[in-house]
Amino acid sequence: MDDIERLTIIEELRRLMARYVYSADHQQWDEVGALFTSDGTFTPRNVDGSIVRRMTGPAGIAASVAASVGPDAVVIHHLFSDEIDVESTTSARGTWAMEDLITRPASTDDDGNPRFVSMHGFGHYRPRFALVDGTWRIAQLDLTRLRMDFGY
Repeated sequence: MDDIERLTIIEELRRLMARYVYSADHQQWDEVGALFTSDGTFTPRNVDGSIVRRMTGPAGIAASVAASVGPDAVVIHHLFSDEIDVESTTSARGTWAMEDLITRPASTDDDGNPRFVSMHGFGHYRPRFALVDGTWRIAQLDLTRLRMDFGY
């Protein structure tokens, strides 16, 4: 693979992650799911490293994130410095510094516990990418957190 091919892949992956955050910010959950491979996973973690949930497949990811965020939320993501390693013409890995902000009306969960009304998070997305039928997709997305500030 020459430098132009490597740089082209890197730009395609940057655009893929930009579509991910744009779709999430507009609550286009089916679009978010469609960015993953058929067996793709999304695993967000708490600051202590514990797994919040593990979601699998485009439909499962879309449904789980939609239910977690809620229909009346305002979602804002920012991606910052990235580091992308192109492993081959069909696979790559990366790391993006990220910040997200979620605000929503006061509500309770199924057990009657209050849900947060605001969350301001900081951390890193760590995706693994695969080229599927000529299109780059997210095969695995891990979200690690450095800090999360909640308002109730």
